[in-house]
Amino acid sequence: MKIGLVRHFKVMKGYPSASLTQERLFQWIQEYDSSDIEGKEVNFKGTTWDRCFSSDLYRAEKTARQIYKGDIDIMEELREIPIYPLFKRNVKMPFPLWMLLIRLSWMVNHKSQLEKKVDVINRIEYVVKKAMENEEENILIVSHGALMIYIQKYLVKNGFSGPKITRAKNGVLYLFEKS
Repeated sequence: MKIGLVRHFKVMKGYPSASLTQERLFQWIQEYDSSDIEGKEVNFKGTTWDRCFSSDLYRAEKTARQIYKGDIDIMEELREIPIYPLFKRNVKMPFPLWMLLIRLSWMVNHKSQLEKKVDVINRIEYVVKKAMENEEENILIVSHGALMIYIQKYLVKNGFSGPKITRAKNGVLYLFEKS
């Protein structure tokens, strides 16, 4: 059995270059979530996929439809880890600092982040168990960078071997095989 992870294609909406307030950050996130993607070829390393699971967010679903010809299981469980406001005040910071602080706050289960790490792990467990229902099938999963890090860890914990993902590249296959 093989499970392939692909991060959605590159989003055309670029990252903010100037410092921004929290309010403007969340406006940018809405724009990013609805932005189009830059398609490309994906090297599947000779693997034929029997099924495809995709996040229900536009950028992932559109990527899945471009790279997989067949029915796609669209799954809310494969959504990116959501982010929520950190402060009540509208502090202005550079975009990378915002993302670092928000992701760190999520990792330590800060009260501002409504979806906790355990909730994300439960989503991943559900998806991987569904993928493993038929061990004769090869499953392609199209998702998001941060979530893929945790999917990879769960796959390895469950007997798969494959590359360590620290920062997933857009439109690149990360192939895992059951040992």
